[in-house]
Amino acid sequence: MTSPNAKADLLFYLQSARDALLWKLDGLSEYDARRPLTPTGTNLLGMVKHVATVEFGYLGDTFARPSGAPLPWIGQGAEPNADMWATADESREQIVGLYHRAWAHADATIDALALDTVGTVPWWPSGKDRVTLHHAVVRVVADTQRHAGHADILRELLDGAVGMEKGNSSIPPGDAAWWEKHRSRLESTAREAGRDA
Repeated sequence: MTSPNAKADLLFYLQSARDALLWKLDGLSEYDARRPLTPTGTNLLGMVKHVATVEFGYLGDTFARPSGAPLPWIGQGAEPNADMWATADESREQIVGLYHRAWAHADATIDALALDTVGTVPWWPSGKDRVTLHHAVVRVVADTQRHAGHADILRELLDGAVGMEKGNSSIPPGDAAWWEKHRSRLESTAREAGRDA
């Protein structure tokens, strides 16, 4: 039996992840919002595009509630990984707007259906493609939180900005000199441990 507040709990954690991810775009140039910062091309705006696509899929299509939003990057013949970056023609406003529409669509699905409702994930293998709404929401929360963590690191690499959410850095206070001293100490410790191994 699920808690009477289970939906509210799930939505709280989903929304906090959504907000954290979008907050990482605040104040960035178009270049920095799209800039690939890892060898596999991970970038902030691409992660927003990806999580919007994930919400439309798991919390829409899976429960026979298609959004009608055009998602050509996952269509037949789309190039691999096309949901993980924004083209020059896709503005930040379009991608963020798409994500907001995905939130509304996903939230409507969660509101309309019981958590034990069973859906079929269209892209999973037949016979292993059935999930409950509860499972799908947990999967989306986990995926969004994971990408919000990626976004924390990418944003820190871009301009040093850190924090869990606006007004809550979730890290100890310290000025740039304190953090440099702390980082140097960790580097020395890592080198010492590496010599002993």
